[in-house]
Amino acid sequence: MNNPISTNKHQFGTRKFGRVNWLGLHTLYKKEVMRFITIYLQTVVAPVISMMLFLAIFTISIGEFRAEINGIKFAAFIVPGLIMNAMMQNAFANNSSSLLLGKVQGNIVDILMPPISAGELMFALTMGGVTRGIVVGFATGIVMALVVDTNIYNLGAIILFGFLGSMVMSLMGMLAGIWAEKFDHLNMVTTFIITPAKFLSGTFYSINQLPDFAKTITQFNPFYYLIDGFRYGFIGQSESNIYVTILVSVSTCIILWSWAYYLIQKGYRLKS
Repeated sequence: MNNPISTNKHQFGTRKFGRVNWLGLHTLYKKEVMRFITIYLQTVVAPVISMMLFLAIFTISIGEFRAEINGIKFAAFIVPGLIMNAMMQNAFANNSSSLLLGKVQGNIVDILMPPISAGELMFALTMGGVTRGIVVGFATGIVMALVVDTNIYNLGAIILFGFLGSMVMSLMGMLAGIWAEKFDHLNMVTTFIITPAKFLSGTFYSINQLPDFAKTITQFNPFYYLIDGFRYGFIGQSESNIYVTILVSVSTCIILWSWAYYLIQKGYRLKS
């Protein structure tokens, strides 16, 4: 008499995913993308309006009285920084809110229990944040191009640094979401770390205008390199060596990825 368990295994086969669980990875990525697309007025339209308000305030209030920066009109100089800020802000918000909501609502187990590795989990979440950042950045750039004369000097640099900037902030959002246990913790990270680092990174000014000590401090800010490289793609000018900019940006991604991978694999504040 045949063993029924053996028969079932023979009939249905043993479920195998191979080296990569592509189905699980794609499903989790799709979940993250659909999560922000379904509320696009909040996640896409609102950031575009917010950056347009920044542009209007700076160009209307001081734009006509501000001298050109490195030979570039003030409005054209700040547009790339505003686009990058929108991308980074939303890439961060996507992952930080996703993980924290999962912990607060008690459904974080939905992404921890499936047969998906820490690397696959990280990749899906990170690309979800990157996708939101790029979508918001593209929408912001299109709208700003309608009101500001914007040129494209190097499309490759725009794509590269747009991706790296979104990835850095997606990973930082993941780290913040892992660490935070309530929304006050997340607000603290945003208020005291993310916002100052973004606005003191040369978005609205050239670091060559800063005193030597402030310029030196800025050069330790990874956001400065991301914005400087992204701006280079538009105006063809970089205040730091473009290869150093790429090296710092890629190194930042690697460090943040390694850190987040270690915490997820360990289950830090996720499995308790």
